[in-house]
Amino acid sequence: MAKVIISENVCKGCGLCVSVCPKKILVLAHETLNAKGYHPAQVTDMEQCIGCAMCATMCPDCAIQVER
Repeated sequence: MAKVIISENVCKGCGLCVSVCPKKILVLAHETLNAKGYHPAQVTDMEQCIGCAMCATMCPDCAIQVER
């Protein structure tokens, strides 16, 4: 099973990872703010992740790592 690791304090909440996820398991956490005042991305269902790393590839801030 793949594991997505998001550095919440690096994430600026741009939503690019959300838009490219083929399984649609990434969302912006609207109830959470990071240290910079942004809504960071979060995984809703890690079991569904296929480890494609599209989210990490698209992230302009390198805030996402995918472990397989």
